Amino acid sequence: MNYSNVCVLVVEDDKKIRSFIGYSLDREGFKYLTTSTGQGALSTLVSKQIDVMLLDLGLPDFDGMEVIKKIREWSEIPIIVVSARDQDKEKVAALDMGADDYLTKPFSATELLARIRVALRHLYKQSTGDRTLNILQVGELQIDLDKRLVYLYGQEVHVTPMEYSLLTLFFKNIGKVLTTKQILKEVWGIGHGNDTQALRALMAGLRRKIEENPAKPRYIITEIGVGYRLVDE
Repeated sequence: MNYSNVCVLVVEDDKKIRSFIGYSLDREGFKYLTTSTGQGALSTLVSKQIDVMLLDLGLPDFDGMEVIKKIREWSEIPIIVVSARDQDKEKVAALDMGADDYLTKPFSATELLARIRVALRHLYKQSTGDRTLNILQVGELQIDLDKRLVYLYGQEVHVTPMEYSLLTLFFKNIGKVLTTKQILKEVWGIGHGNDTQALRALMAGLRRKIEENPAKPRYIITEIGVGYRLVDE
């Protein structure tokens, strides 16, 4: 794919990491801009056409969490957090605040570029209104959004309405980490924000139907302490 028209904003105050990210993006054909502050990030977003943002949380002027909060007041641009903070609560907080993904330092160029490609696919789906994406597929698992049917190896899988809602949520966010709080809000509603036991039970039932080995899932993997992700094969 040609990325020459895609511009990535790198918000990072560490010069070495900023240079590494820039080199990786340049080799892949991306355009990119850099800034070392949260205010610089906000100013750039207002004045330039940016497609994806890579955001460090530990900025010199104000915390990256505040940057996410401010941006989400007016923009849905994909935000990938790139941070040395590896605590699960930090990841959950960033994702719940509105970040699309989270990369913990140190990371490889391969992983970074893969996460950017996932974010761009989500962006494309939003811009096209999912007009041609009524049948979605990962590996041998397929979902028909028009008919509300699920298939595995071409055979229909009978799922409950709640299991279908859960699976649909994952398919609409392929490759993206969804926190437990986000899933509960989307599938059950705001009033069930802490019912993690119900989510675990629903997940276990769904995995028994779509995974050859539910103990070692291929499709929906657990991000320990954070939530779940539908793999992007």
